[in-house]
Amino acid sequence: MEDYTAPHFNTSAVITIDTQCDTLDGQPMEIAGTSAVLPNIRRVLDAYRQGKKPIVHIVRIYKKDGSNVDMCRRQAVEEGAAMLLEGTPGCQPAPAMFQDPVELDFQGLLSGKIQQISDHEVVMYKPRWGAFYKTPLESHLIHLGVDTLVFAGCNFPNCPRTSIYEASERDFRIVLVKDGVSGLYEKGKQEMRNIGVHLMDAKTVEETVTAGNKG
Repeated sequence: MEDYTAPHFNTSAVITIDTQCDTLDGQPMEIAGTSAVLPNIRRVLDAYRQGKKPIVHIVRIYKKDGSNVDMCRRQAVEEGAAMLLEGTPGCQPAPAMFQDPVELDFQGLLSGKIQQISDHEVVMYKPRWGAFYKTPLESHLIHLGVDTLVFAGCNFPNCPRTSIYEASERDFRIVLVKDGVSGLYEKGKQEMRNIGVHLMDAKTVEETVTAGNKG
């Protein structure tokens, strides 16, 4: 019988979620464990780069007046909280994910445009938890013929989790890099398995993709 959830790495894309400077250790929006998983995220990204496979970095960008901020944080930003603010270094993607630092096109991203940073690697802005909510992500993936998504990034209980459910609703095959996402907990792992998500470590993903690149 067909395994409808088995990942197809030859038609896959990596999706990183909210892995930005302000979420790293010692920063204004520090998310425990995000700095620690960066090396594992990087090894997955580099395998995809080597094979010229699609990569999408999803980011949050808060306007300084708070007008586009989710309701639970809006008051804090309105009162001057410095987190993921448009035009600030803290909003930039974590440099450890790249060979050369990436500078976000804040104006373009906030207007809904896709920022191309290489032939196979892009950045998109999402206004809320989910990577598919009011973004061009789904149409971008369909255009590329992607049917499998490999998720990594920041703070599983919020944005990665929401994005994974959104992907499942759209019938994507899904892998979660279990040592490449911060905030993952045991019950969350089982909840992911219950909806057909494959939990894999970064080394396994890297080796699988690298083998496919050679093939």
